[in-house]
Amino acid sequence: MLSYSSPQFALRTLLKHPGKLITWEGLDGSGKSTQLALEAERLRGKGFRVTTTREPGGTALGQQVREIVLHEPRGSVAPLTELALMFAARAQHIEQVILPALGAGEVVLCDRFTDSSVAYQGYGRGIPLEVIRGLENFLCQGVRPDLTVILEIDPETGARRSGQRNRAAAEPDTRFEQEGTEFFERVRQGYREIAQQEPARVRRVDGRGSIAEVHERVRQTVDEFLRTVGIIPSEP
Repeated sequence: MLSYSSPQFALRTLLKHPGKLITWEGLDGSGKSTQLALEAERLRGKGFRVTTTREPGGTALGQQVREIVLHEPRGSVAPLTELALMFAARAQHIEQVILPALGAGEVVLCDRFTDSSVAYQGYGRGIPLEVIRGLENFLCQGVRPDLTVILEIDPETGARRSGQRNRAAAEPDTRFEQEGTEFFERVRQGYREIAQQEPARVRRVDGRGSIAEVHERVRQTVDEFLRTVGIIPSEP
């Protein structure tokens, strides 16, 4: 198991931050960005201080990585390079955005996090999971989500939604969106394995139906978590 010997690093991994990190996962076109925005608005209306962010992205460096991994020609970025870029962006993101917000007691809603690397680069690209977990242990300063919401859809629905969105915005498909159904079936299986391995953290939410229907499922899931950790009162 990889470790980091800095006393400062060790201390930060042991300290419990006062905020909460909720991550949003799913196939491309699952609607997670839309649902994250709706949930941020709802939580702010309840008086929570909320930071919204995304991966890759969230910082100036992360945005540069985003352009590379999403928009370079297909086949031009090797799988290991892709993984290394994702974790480089994540390390900067954690240091610059996520840890300060958590330390200030905020609820951080993040569009993708390490589970995306497991699902896409691990199950999708075939990189050994121990490599990904090693990078997580070394680079993520002990930061793991308190709750992960996986919006579940089938690859065909995801491809259709992504295509419609890109056409409406006059944008090309990303490198990932150009992958075939078999790739996304592997990614979907990866998310299912993650959920089975960590049922206390990960919640699978049906992503089918209208935006309002999906958000009601998301609302119930998030409120259940907030009650469990004592942030909102339990229902009578």
